[in-house]
Amino acid sequence: MREVVILACSKCKRRNYTYKKNKRIQTSRLEFKKFCRFCGEHTPHKETR
Repeated sequence: MREVVILACSKCKRRNYTYKKNKRIQTSRLEFKKFCRFCGEHTPHKETR
């Protein structure tokens, strides 16, 4: 039941990363602090739908 989700930068709204998560265990949206190559800095990246 692992599905691929897309992480988008919360500052510039670009979709930079993909991540696999188990939707049965992790029901809430993911948020990681990752490097955005368009902004040039570490920003929070949230799961998009």
